[in-house]
Amino acid sequence: MPERRNVLTPEALTMVDLIARTGSFAAAARELGKVPSALTYSVRQLEDALDVLLFDRSSRQAKLTAAGDELLHEGRRLLIEMDAVANRVRRVATGWEAQFTIVLDDIVAREPVFDLIEAFYQLRVSTKDAPDSPPPTRLRVRTEVLSGTWEALATGEGDLAIGGAFEPAGGGFQCEALGPIDLVFAVAPQHPLARASEPLTAEQIARHRVIAIADSARHFAPITVGVQVGQDVLTVPSLAMKIETMLRGLGCGSVPEAAIRSHLAAGRLLRKKTTLPPRNSPLHYAWRAASSATPGLALQWWLAQLRSEATRKALLEGYAR
Repeated sequence: MPERRNVLTPEALTMVDLIARTGSFAAAARELGKVPSALTYSVRQLEDALDVLLFDRSSRQAKLTAAGDELLHEGRRLLIEMDAVANRVRRVATGWEAQFTIVLDDIVAREPVFDLIEAFYQLRVSTKDAPDSPPPTRLRVRTEVLSGTWEALATGEGDLAIGGAFEPAGGGFQCEALGPIDLVFAVAPQHPLARASEPLTAEQIARHRVIAIADSARHFAPITVGVQVGQDVLTVPSLAMKIETMLRGLGCGSVPEAAIRSHLAAGRLLRKKTTLPPRNSPLHYAWRAASSATPGLALQWWLAQLRSEATRKALLEGYAR
């Protein structure tokens, strides 16, 4: 197997491509500045290593066999990818991260994130090989909940965390305020609490199932919020599922007011006053910050966007209608 890998070089793939395009070993040899016998020998070595025939010798022209045609197809793809990798490495050397992972807390609105991603890809980077191309950084976006958001940052699985309800513990992080998010207690019109007089007490709420979003932490201590002692709980993995289960009357709960504004206006959910403390959660964004290293250009760009008050507000209120 190592021998096969050793013979599948860019030079060998280019040679097969050239023979196929020119239609003869002699013509390909002239273009490469070699004698035909040298080219024939190289092809034989390649065929012996792969244990296949690449060219049909019964024809006057150098005609590819089915195996040769497959090698040519895959070889051209590999040559293009090799060139792309080489260009990418040169561009990354300009200061752009090879990969940049953004960890979104599930509470953050998605539409503004899509807008930011689109704006990022519209940036133009100029290098010797690519004078007008998008940043070479590969973006990766993942969603976490509560402690899971900071855990991804702390374990190095994320480069920028957006929407954490608590500031990350320990050193090595920089943290800024994203802004407060207003949570409102709501139920569907068919839910028993819809007809109860306000304000609802903690005791009243505790007698009914609450919908909770599971903390996604795997190593950090998980956090549970908004659940009364002894209360039945239906746990779901996302805000979208929490809202859907509430719409079906399967439970009650507190959710961002902006996320259910259309449901409140249409009467599909009812906002209920309670005696519980107001849920006005301050959210943050944070990143790992090595004091001796200059932040990569992708991180610099995302932090610049987050410094905009309009962007921060959109992330807290720009839920899809």
